Amino acid sequence: MAGEDRSPGTAPRAAAPDETPDLYGAYPRLTPKQIRFLSGHGTRRPVAAGEVLIREGDRGGDFYVILGGSVAITEYYGTSDERLLRLHRQGRFLGELGLLQGQVAFYTAHAREAGEVLVIPVDRLRVLVARDPVLGNLVLRAYLGRRTMLVGAGAGFRILGSRYSSDTRRLREFAARNWLPHRWIDLETDAEAEALLRRFSITPEETPIVIWREEQVLRNPGNAELARLIGLSTPAAADRDHDLLIVGSGPAGIAAAVYGSSDGLATTLVDAFATGGQAGTSSLIENYLGFPSGISGSELAERGVLQARKFGARVRIPAEATSLEPDGGHYRVTFADGTEALGRTVVLATGAHYRRLDVPGIARLEGTSVFYAATVYEARQCGADPVAVVGGGNSAGQASLFLAERVPRVHLLIRGPSLGAGMSRYLVDQIERHPRVNVALDTEVREVRGDDTLRSVVVEHIRTKERRALDACSLFVFIGAEPCTDWLSDVLALDDEGFVLTGAEAEARAAPGVWESQSRGCLRLETSLPGVFAAGDVRSGSVKRVASAAGEGAMAVHHVHDHLGHTTAGLPGPGDDLPAPSGRSAAPGGDPHASATDAHPLHMTGGEGR
Repeated sequence: MAGEDRSPGTAPRAAAPDETPDLYGAYPRLTPKQIRFLSGHGTRRPVAAGEVLIREGDRGGDFYVILGGSVAITEYYGTSDERLLRLHRQGRFLGELGLLQGQVAFYTAHAREAGEVLVIPVDRLRVLVARDPVLGNLVLRAYLGRRTMLVGAGAGFRILGSRYSSDTRRLREFAARNWLPHRWIDLETDAEAEALLRRFSITPEETPIVIWREEQVLRNPGNAELARLIGLSTPAAADRDHDLLIVGSGPAGIAAAVYGSSDGLATTLVDAFATGGQAGTSSLIENYLGFPSGISGSELAERGVLQARKFGARVRIPAEATSLEPDGGHYRVTFADGTEALGRTVVLATGAHYRRLDVPGIARLEGTSVFYAATVYEARQCGADPVAVVGGGNSAGQASLFLAERVPRVHLLIRGPSLGAGMSRYLVDQIERHPRVNVALDTEVREVRGDDTLRSVVVEHIRTKERRALDACSLFVFIGAEPCTDWLSDVLALDDEGFVLTGAEAEARAAPGVWESQSRGCLRLETSLPGVFAAGDVRSGSVKRVASAAGEGAMAVHHVHDHLGHTTAGLPGPGDDLPAPSGRSAAPGGDPHASATDAHPLHMTGGEGR
């Protein structure tokens, strides 16, 4: 088993006939040495048959190692819908990703046979796995795998709503992007829908609804209400003691949270929607240093957030920032729900969001058959029909290859004359060899056909003006991105494209007197306000790659220390002048990245905050 520490020639004990096999390292068995190590930090106790160790819906809990007997993992425990998910015996441990993140349990674990368990408080577990990298990797890998399996099994809460409802799409996307186990029941086609409506006395007009543990029903909840139900977010802090407030949780924001919290700064990370940003929507990132086999954007984000939490960072999702202003030596950030947070310093990592395709009628199909991400969530909706992908960059290429493993035909539509003009060579080679990817160059989409869902797209050859219809049940769009800076236009100096200026250009466009009172110049990633930094795609002139965004997040924390080490006496106070929105300029040196034209999730960390 991965991560096991055993003597040479000693094989792990085979699973019993009725025990769930160890799939992809999700259900490893601890070695005697690892159990002895953990025993010094926990308590052994007997368990009776039928005793519940983890109850569905309960938050937090303890870390359990099975020393004897067996433990069943079930859904809807004690009801007529009870379903056995897993069965574990001696040497295995319980829990999944939600245990480390403070979320509620999505299952019930109860003793099927009497036995004995080792109980370790979860706070103590976090310390132990940080101290022992082999054990830590074993537990983390298992927990990530278990969360993936829970999502795939449709465990957790249920979303009942129409595929044509924008609120249904919103809830489904929020659950999918935050990797929350759930199952969607389509009001239009699922036979189960009518029975559930009758059971809970709900009319179709009241949908979408969220059903949790067969006893709690939320009628069209907001994202924040669903997050509170699951325990996704840390409650808003009322204190004024944040050393570092990070807005946006893509790779740049997560990296800043890891390095800030590990350096001992009181750190809070907020995001309007989900961790990972645009990178989190990528099914496989193959060019990120240290992952030769690739890693999904969601797993990369989860690993980073767990690191940040391990060092004490607080995470709030959803929390949409709407304003930034100086406040007596701090900066005050106000959120859409009316709450506020104060930080001695702020790192802006709000990234960018994808541009929409300008085609008549496309808006009505967004969420049902027009998508701006290509993950398992979107792929499930494609069925066995052809799809179309628009874009000439790495995101479009990666999406095409991902989808080609799941659908019979992918039409890759590129406006330019060459496949390799904006795409990495390794992707070009794979696309050219793939039998199910059809590349159309010099091509643009002119029309979408279909009433409730897409049936076909009409494309035009740019040079010949010839038009033709392509059968496609879904359209995936990756045509560049725009910065998420609308809420900053009256506060910070931005370039002509709306990206945040930093360094010398920011200092030159700052409000009069802001920098003269400082005992230093504007740092490289610092904005036109001292102590406010920008990292990742939102920054003018940044390189749109995941690795560079993570590097900028780390560098921003270095600048935070530099700023805190100097006097902050000159920090603007309430009512002081701030840069005017007209303070925009072209990106330094005409940097082609500054416009984010044809930006891509493999190269991007966008969508991180708003």
